[in-house]
Amino acid sequence: MKIKLFLLILSINITCAFAQYNGKSFSIGLNGVYTTSAKIYLNPYSSDQILRNSSFPLADIFNPAITFRYRLNHDILFGFSTEYMKKSASGSNLTVIQGIKTRDISVDDGFVLIPLEFSIYYFLPFSTDRFKFLMGGGFGIYFGKQTRSFGDESISTINRKFAYGINVSISMDYILYDNISIHSEMKFRDPQFNVTSQYAKQQVNYMGSIVTVAQDTFDSKINVDGVTFLAGIAFMF
Repeated sequence: MKIKLFLLILSINITCAFAQYNGKSFSIGLNGVYTTSAKIYLNPYSSDQILRNSSFPLADIFNPAITFRYRLNHDILFGFSTEYMKKSASGSNLTVIQGIKTRDISVDDGFVLIPLEFSIYYFLPFSTDRFKFLMGGGFGIYFGKQTRSFGDESISTINRKFAYGINVSISMDYILYDNISIHSEMKFRDPQFNVTSQYAKQQVNYMGSIVTVAQDTFDSKINVDGVTFLAGIAFMF
């Protein structure tokens, strides 16, 4: 279902264009984004190195994005983009107390991430009138939180630290019409942030049984370390 939704996004969308095309200076693009992988570190402050470096993997992340670009001169573009990234999966990631025993239970762990990225793009010299090849780089600010659900439990974020980092990309645009461009891009980035979350309650109804969460708060670290691919359509004006 998610793959079908992503393909639908690609069919109606695809990223930014360039004002520099046909004498235009601005563009706005709608994009479908695919990121290969991310990790959640569930014990980032543990004194045990093995436990501290253990992570819960997430793969195949699809999300929408919007991009704005401005042509500074014949060779240089400025760009800004933002996304809404959300992903979760089930795993036996939590130890709870049931009666006088402990047990591991399956929870739905994930994250929400909103990147704000600023980039500069340079037109490569082998670009043609129809095909535009660009190399880009810049920096991003990343805001996010962890999500977790099991039984009738919910969590809230009580402390978070935004992340920042650099990104590099290579892209190709095809000028479809006078004011429309089809875009594809491959981007490398590595946002990582820490967050402290709190359970709404410690007594949880889980699959018909009452279990107790040992701690009311927990720390985690989220790292979106996969390669990112974008495809979309941009409107130039």
